[in-house]
Amino acid sequence: MEMESCLFILMFSSLLMSTTADSDVRLVNGNSPCEGRVEVFHQGQWGTVCDDYWDMKDAAVVCRQMFCGDAVAALGNGHFGEGEGQIWMDLGCSGSASTLKECGQPRVTSGCKHYEDAGVICSVFCQ
Repeated sequence: MEMESCLFILMFSSLLMSTTADSDVRLVNGNSPCEGRVEVFHQGQWGTVCDDYWDMKDAAVVCRQMFCGDAVAALGNGHFGEGEGQIWMDLGCSGSASTLKECGQPRVTSGCKHYEDAGVICSVFCQ
């Protein structure tokens, strides 16, 4: 029964994510659609998010935006691998925002490297 529940959750998450294909946030390199390195689309390209100041409030916004339930973990230090391209922002979400862009406009950060890419694990995932 657990496998069937897991399969349903994965299919449901995929459906939700396909309906939000124009989203400016995605999760990469996780074991499910609801965990991974956080990437933001801005100025025509995907970039990562710096883990400086990254916490559960920021992770909660990502999980909410991705329709993935509650945040279980806010991870740093490139836990889901190092991304490529720009590192778009340091965040400072209060936790009540609906999207990351409500937390601040994406901007290039000069003090971060990809080994500091932020990631999340949300409550809607299967192992």
